[in-house]
Amino acid sequence: MNVWNLIETLYKDQTLEKEELVFLLEHRDEETASCLGELARKEAQKIYGNKVFPRGLIEFTNYCKNNCYYCGIQASNRNISRYRLSQEQILSACQNGYDLGYRSFVLQGGEDPYFSDERMVPVVEAIHESFPDCAITLSLGERSLESYQKLHAAGGRRYLLRHEAISPQLYGKLHPEKMSLRHRIQCLYDLRTAGFQVGTGFMVGAPFQTLENLADDLLFIQKLHPQMTGIGPFVPHHDTRFRDFAAGTAELTIFLISILRLMDHHLLLPSTTALGTIDPSGREKGILAGANVVMPNLSPTDVRKDYALYDNKICTGEEAAECIGCLSQRVESIGYQLEFSQGNYRP
Repeated sequence: MNVWNLIETLYKDQTLEKEELVFLLEHRDEETASCLGELARKEAQKIYGNKVFPRGLIEFTNYCKNNCYYCGIQASNRNISRYRLSQEQILSACQNGYDLGYRSFVLQGGEDPYFSDERMVPVVEAIHESFPDCAITLSLGERSLESYQKLHAAGGRRYLLRHEAISPQLYGKLHPEKMSLRHRIQCLYDLRTAGFQVGTGFMVGAPFQTLENLADDLLFIQKLHPQMTGIGPFVPHHDTRFRDFAAGTAELTIFLISILRLMDHHLLLPSTTALGTIDPSGREKGILAGANVVMPNLSPTDVRKDYALYDNKICTGEEAAECIGCLSQRVESIGYQLEFSQGNYRP
């Protein structure tokens, strides 16, 4: 196999075989990354122009019933301050974002049983009624098909649920036995049945992850054909069993963003907070590699530090949703513009 032939095939056919993807990942270097990034950027711009879509992120609860081994808000962590935002606080965060220009909100939380359908549906309904010209994305974890249907009827239109690892062996090393990869995948298809635009994704450089695992993840995403895919580097948290593992790299994450863009030109692809955490210019590099979404934080400032999925998470300055000028300047410095719209998927 030849790397340049593989890049040409990927660009032309929008797919590679697993062995070819592994070879491409094994033999990546600055030159191939630059070439992939240029091709990915070109294809993204054909569909979305030089626009980057900001989503106002509201992390409304850091309670979680799960014990994912890599996550700082896992249920067994007794060293963090837990919080739940009220409906009024969530609506206030949305109003703040709306006044700043945001027309797309993301409600994200741990899998918190407190936010049953009886509590969550009215929250979504209230946002939809108060801000009818805004898109609502939910990231609430695994729920039933009936729950997804209720949330969609309430006004939710997009749903983010990372599969994290399509390999059962790797998934089992990252999650407790009672968590089921099969169920998570079923949830992704249930979301589509319920009418949601679907987003999935995975960590890059997770403990025990191999390049073969990453190739399988890429091919699963191609099969699922989601509207959104979020990938970011693994960053360890000091209160988890993976505290001493090395973080994933910005370099590999950015390379994978380009591959994803070339596999599906239409994807909404975030340049993530985690990428900005491990590299001060990570989000700009992600955009130049084919990403077209950023998710600044609209959560109340007094709780941002408590939604700590990993260590050293950036949550101030240009990451803060209020600092639109800073974020705009950084995006404009690489030839892009923030577009404060719903930022819809374009098939």
